[in-house]
Amino acid sequence: MSMDIKQIQDLIKFVAKSGVNEVSIEEKDFKITIKTNQEPTYVTATVPTPLPAAAQPAPAAVTAPQVVAEKAEVADSSKYVTVKSPMIGTFYRSSSPDKPSFVNVGDEITAGQVVCIVEAMKLFNEIESEVSGKIVKILVENAQPVEYDQPLFLVEPN
Repeated sequence: MSMDIKQIQDLIKFVAKSGVNEVSIEEKDFKITIKTNQEPTYVTATVPTPLPAAAQPAPAAVTAPQVVAEKAEVADSSKYVTVKSPMIGTFYRSSSPDKPSFVNVGDEITAGQVVCIVEAMKLFNEIESEVSGKIVKILVENAQPVEYDQPLFLVEPN
């Protein structure tokens, strides 16, 4: 699968509108990762197969510093456990709009504790933490669509 610049731009627009934090597509000779955080959208593309110089405009220069920053971020968060969505649906931080959030950054949680709800086809599924610890970061905005296996929370285990 090789993508032209128009397909990549369309994918970036789709990701930005959907509210998803990160999308990765990986084929044997092509990998693209799009990350958003309601801040600038970053695109990292690595193409191991050699391309003629004309086919690869300057993105290589833009990609290099991005990758270094990404690796530093991964190393920093390696001590954390990620709570991921077990399904595709809509992420909710509380059981209803007038109720308080199940968890907030800094909260201590225990394994089995409900941390959020993912609504799929009008069914509200309580998502429980598999780990005890402290909520370090909430990775999804309330009422945003989430994908299967998408990270929802970062937890510092006890």
